[in-house]
Amino acid sequence: MKFLISLFFLLALPIVLILLWWISTIVSPSFFVPTPGELITTFFDTWFGERFTEDVLPSIGRLFLGIAGSIIVGVGLGLLIGSFKPLRQLLEPLLEFFRAIPPPVLLPLLMIIIGVNWRMQVFVIIFGSLWPVLLNTVEGVRATDEVQRDTARSYGLGRMARLRYLILPAAAPQILAGIRQCLSIALILMVISELWYTSAGLGFTIVQFQRNFAIPEMWSGILLLGLIGLGLAVLFRYTERYILRWYHGLREVQRES
Repeated sequence: MKFLISLFFLLALPIVLILLWWISTIVSPSFFVPTPGELITTFFDTWFGERFTEDVLPSIGRLFLGIAGSIIVGVGLGLLIGSFKPLRQLLEPLLEFFRAIPPPVLLPLLMIIIGVNWRMQVFVIIFGSLWPVLLNTVEGVRATDEVQRDTARSYGLGRMARLRYLILPAAAPQILAGIRQCLSIALILMVISELWYTSAGLGFTIVQFQRNFAIPEMWSGILLLGLIGLGLAVLFRYTERYILRWYHGLREVQRES
């Protein structure tokens, strides 16, 4: 019964929106809005062929590389900066400065330094999406209970043991909250990094469809981006629940009491 209720809440709104979309295309047909059936047919015809290996897979590969790089750099630097107050105070203005720079502005500079290649695209994704991870990690480490830290020291736990058994579990909810934000930003930057000076990728292909007035194909690309974002969200949700199973269990016990 619980599964059916969850399935209902998952599918009810999309079904209603698709019905409204279908009815509107019947009542008022438009060249710029394909019917649901036309879009589904175009989606499979467009993306499940050569473009799947030439555009989709490389884009997804760069996306995952960027996300992995953002998590590794963000968590690593966040643990270091959050653990040392003088370092945090020293770097805070610099971090705020770089965080305020929109990543697309760096594209011309990166093309000169790195060149127009996949490394430049991955770097844009990493630079733009690591900030939620970094800042949330710093705040999570900083907010670790001082009494627990003192207790761990008094019991003779070394720095690595405190990091593994105290700081990381305490900061994990905030770290994962930062990673959740990182996913959507990384997907946006993947598209932006492929809009200019490239000849392949989802962003490039969708813009080419738009410029050539291939409207159903353009919408199919937007649908594919939405499905990739949905897949990332579902994957992250189950990963988060596994990593924070102790945290969610504690919250359920507190709610019941």
